[in-house]
Amino acid sequence: MNYFEELTVGESDSVGAYEVTREEVTSFAEQYDPQAIHTDPEVAAASMFGGLVASGWHTAAMTMRLLVDGRLADSRALGALGVDSLRWPEPVRPGDTLSVRTEISETEVFDEERGRVAIAVTTTTQRGDTALTMVAQVLWERR
Repeated sequence: MNYFEELTVGESDSVGAYEVTREEVTSFAEQYDPQAIHTDPEVAAASMFGGLVASGWHTAAMTMRLLVDGRLADSRALGALGVDSLRWPEPVRPGDTLSVRTEISETEVFDEERGRVAIAVTTTTQRGDTALTMVAQVLWERR
């Protein structure tokens, strides 16, 4: 349960293994991003992706799950101010297994009770493809 003062720039961590299922890809998309490349196998097969792909927002949600389970649940993180530079360089497909690497890129005192921690996040597939990059701006409890 690290406090802000215990975090250091350059500190890195890898978390997870999250298996992406076809049912989850289509279910998420039907509710939140109902584009045919996420919901219709025939349309997706004829697209530039050549098959179903997860919504980028679904990739972000799966990334968040890995971050909470592997890093944030037992920390002094208080919530995020937002994310910078969110990108989806390669699509996530049903059957992929995702993992996440984090690196603290910046820390600064936010106020008397909190610090701001910039965390570079990279989500990759089992093939080593980068599926998501972002910099999370997280508020962290100070001692």
